[in-house]
Amino acid sequence: MKLPEYAYFKGEIVPYAEAKVGILTHALNYGTGVFGGVRAYKNDDNGKLYLFRPYDHYKRFLNSCKMMLMDLGETPESLTQHTIDLVKKGGFSEDVYIRPLAYKSSEMIGVKLHDVEAEFSIVALPFGKYVSNDTNAHVTVSSWRRLDDNVIPARGKISGAYANSAFIKTDAVRSGFDEALVLTQSGHLSEGSAENVFMVRDGVLYTPAVYENILEGITRRSIMELAAKELGMEVIERPIDRTEIYICDEFFMTGTAAQVTAITKVDHRPVGDGLMGPVAAKLRELFFDILRGKNEKYAAWNLEI
Repeated sequence: MKLPEYAYFKGEIVPYAEAKVGILTHALNYGTGVFGGVRAYKNDDNGKLYLFRPYDHYKRFLNSCKMMLMDLGETPESLTQHTIDLVKKGGFSEDVYIRPLAYKSSEMIGVKLHDVEAEFSIVALPFGKYVSNDTNAHVTVSSWRRLDDNVIPARGKISGAYANSAFIKTDAVRSGFDEALVLTQSGHLSEGSAENVFMVRDGVLYTPAVYENILEGITRRSIMELAAKELGMEVIERPIDRTEIYICDEFFMTGTAAQVTAITKVDHRPVGDGLMGPVAAKLRELFFDILRGKNEKYAAWNLEI
């Protein structure tokens, strides 16, 4: 991965090489940071970049900060403006991934959240596919379990919690799979290593409820709305048993990085007929047009740069 040229760091845009923290930084030692993921997509027809739902992303980012007792003195609008300034400074002419990070910045020893200073940064860089095999992914059910809300809340993108995701993803990829699914402590399906999940059974779209230790995904919310409004589907949030995904008609993952990734095989068992199904295919088409500013009906989801 090529490193960015610039970063928003301590209140200004600086060369990326100057955006540095000390090795005693609290977040580096204790995982006391939160992050987000925002994407901007290029429309090749008009050459413009479109930020996808930035205010929603930054609202969630600030909610994560709130959980970790970090007050940045920022709003979704101000963070969006910093992002626009940074992307323009980078002069990007392709799809871009934006990573805001808020972190406990005091250089100190001591495990706590209170009385520790906080800073934030933003970087932007060109970005392609997160799951390379996004139309025909083969996944496994991980032996690792998802962290519980009363351990480290998954609805906050807390940096230390992603050690859990790293265990899940690495074991799956090293075993030859594209991704992994992870269960809650009670044995219900939660999400992927870093993606929300959806299942189609008998024409109904199901997804784990927010109490199943999932990230409350912006893409997840968007796909639920598209399925209901554009495909006329019933969308239900409820617990999903492990064996349901072995017998469902379609299965797919969503996320800012993963977008809409079709899963065609789980633990060597084909999903449906073993090919990307019509629901996932239609949602991918709708979603990708929206991301690039090609669907006026959902223009409010985008911010043109």
